[in-house]
Amino acid sequence: MSADVWLVVGLGNPGPSYAGNRHNAGFMVLDVLAGRAGGRFKAHRSRADVLEGRLAGVRAVLAKPRTYMNESGGPVKGLRDFYKVPAERMIVVHDELDIPFGALRLKRGGGDNGHNGLRSITKSLGDKEYLRVRFGVGRPPGRMDAAAFVLKDFSAAERKVLDLEVDRAADAVEALLTGSLETAQNVFHAG
Repeated sequence: MSADVWLVVGLGNPGPSYAGNRHNAGFMVLDVLAGRAGGRFKAHRSRADVLEGRLAGVRAVLAKPRTYMNESGGPVKGLRDFYKVPAERMIVVHDELDIPFGALRLKRGGGDNGHNGLRSITKSLGDKEYLRVRFGVGRPPGRMDAAAFVLKDFSAAERKVLDLEVDRAADAVEALLTGSLETAQNVFHAG
């Protein structure tokens, strides 16, 4: 593929037992994007499931690493190298504890904020200047451990609006593909 392709990575853990977990918000968003692209994920040698296609009229590779969250960097680096995509044309969709459920935040670069998937990607790429779509999952209640919280399914109340929120995050990815970060922030940070 040529230099005009984008790499969109959703973070999560593989397997059906993790499918509804807060930590799998990235996978959920990528599944919606795959539907919009009219394709299906296929196994790739990079240890990720990928879909090559067009999204919002833009050439994109959608990817879900098949490794556990804390080992996402290897597959993402493999995809970056295979498709020759610079960090500026990469979008990583992930869950974010420091943002309330239902809120999105878009940014470029920054720290990993304790997120093991981001830490692994930044370390493997040697670059943190990729775009991020941060899907708010909120803080754990009481004294619950954050790691345990993100490995739990969304609550019944959250599930009532989860499809809408996942769809909105997919819209945010498309906005980043077709416009500027600042424009997308103005739209999606308002909600």
